[in-house]
Amino acid sequence: MSSDLKWFKSSYSGDQQGACVEVAAGVHSVHVRDSKDTDRPSLSLSPAAWGAFLDQVK
Repeated sequence: MSSDLKWFKSSYSGDQQGACVEVAAGVHSVHVRDSKDTDRPSLSLSPAAWGAFLDQVK
């Protein structure tokens, strides 16, 4: 499943200390993963949950 997704690195992720987050939009969910270890499972969120998260971190 996640191999079919188009991943985007967060614009807030930097190269310092390997803090990189990638996000991909699926048909019914938003996926979040650590770009340092893409073999690990991603976190899947509903679009509503992802939107609520973004509202809180703004």
